[in-house]
Formats: sequence, structure tokens, C-alpha cells
Amino acid sequence: MHTKRTECGFRQTLRSIVHSIIGTSAAGVMIAIATAVLLLSIRTFNPTIQHLLWQATGETLYMVGVAVVLAELIGLPLGIILVVTEKGHVLANALINRILGIVINIGRSVPFIILMVAIIPFTRRVVGTSIGTTAAMVPLTVAAIPFVARLVETALKEVDAGVVEAALAMGASPLQIICKVLIPEALPSLVLGFTITAVNLIGYSAMAGAVGGGGLGDLAVRYGYQRFRGDIMLLTVAVLIVLVQIMQSFGDWAAERLSKK
Repeated sequence: MHTKRTECGFRQTLRSIVHSIIGTSAAGVMIAIATAVLLLSIRTFNPTIQHLLWQATGETLYMVGVAVVLAELIGLPLGIILVVTEKGHVLANALINRILGIVINIGRSVPFIILMVAIIPFTRRVVGTSIGTTAAMVPLTVAAIPFVARLVETALKEVDAGVVEAALAMGASPLQIICKVLIPEALPSLVLGFTITAVNLIGYSAMAGAVGGGGLGDLAVRYGYQRFRGDIMLLTVAVLIVLVQIMQSFGDWAAERLSKK
């Protein structure tokens, strides 16, 4: 009896989440329709192509998921340092702020395809190879770190300075201000920034696949472009579009829920 109630509660929770994400807006309805059409289209292909498509989609999600987590773990502290070391902030240090800003700007200036080639020796040292899905996560992470740092900086700068001043007046330490004031106040903007990062990395992963990184990009090149199968290329593009729309909708939903708390 208890198990049935638990399953029922889980289904209701899942249904409410899905309804909140895709069921309350015209954009959500369009995503649901596009997903249904895409699934029906996939079934028109032979089983081999279907298997390759699902495998490539899984590889893309694997690359992007790991790269996003690693980039957030490294980029979040860098963005925080950029903010708190500014003039007049809780840990003001012009030298550190300037040096870190220059390094981050350099990282953002390098095109991804060039970055992939440039750090091949580093990629081999980290994962033991420069080809494949796991190897592609290294340049994806490196490319995303400076991007995340700037997004975090922008989000934290949106926090009202009066809130920080009030915390200082109450005797809060710099660490307390960061953990209990800046991050909680900027959480909805941070979630939106993380969503933007994930969406961008989906596009980067397609480029990585075109040069041996696996995923949907590799499928589009090897089975679409090189074999003159325009339908396969269009199918991979459609899958990428649906992935981006779902990810963006989920990020918007999560940010909206956090902003209401």
C-alpha cells in the first residue's frame, strides 16, 4: 500500500514538473509537438541509423554534462574572485583582479576549433588520447571555464550593493557574504547563466564531433555529409534543436521557481 502511494506521489510530482516546463506556454507546446514529430521521424529510418542516432545523442549528452559540471566547479570560484577583488568590495585586490581578468579574456578570445587543436598534448596527458568522446570533454571544459567565470561575475554584480553593506554592518565575514548573500541573491541569474553555458556547449560538442570527438556532430559528418545523406544531417540538426529547446526551457523554469522563493 505504501509503495503504491509512493509511486503515485512520484508520478504526480513528475507530471507537475513536466506541466510546469512545457505545458504553460506556447513555446512549451511547440517543444512537445516538435519532440513528438522528431520521434516519429526517427522511426522511419532503418534500425542501424536509429541505433547510431541514439548512441550519438547519448555521447553528446555525456560530453556536455561532464563539461558543464567541471566548468561550473572551476568557473564559479573564478567569477566570485573577479567580483570580490574589485575596488571597494570585500576582498579588494587590484592586481589579482586585473591579472585574472586578462587571463579570462584570453581564454574567451580563442576560437573553439583552434583551442581543440592547440591543447591536444594537454588532452593526451589528461585522458590518454586526443580522439573520442572522453577526449572531447577536455577542450569543451577549457573553453567553457572563462565563459562561466564572466557569466558568474555578471550575475553577482546584479546583487544590490545595499544588501552587501548591510551584511558588513552586521559583522559578516567575506566568506559569509559570498556564501550567504551573494550566491543566494544571484541564484536565479546563476541558473540562467549555467543554462546558457550548457546550450553553447551543445553547439561546441557538434564541432568536436566533426573532428573525431563523437556525438551528433560525428554522425552528421560521417553518415550524413560524407555519404551524401541529407536526411541524416537534417535529423541530427533537428535533435540538436530539440535538445537546446528542452534545456533552455528547463533552465528558465528552474530560474523562475528560484526567483519566487
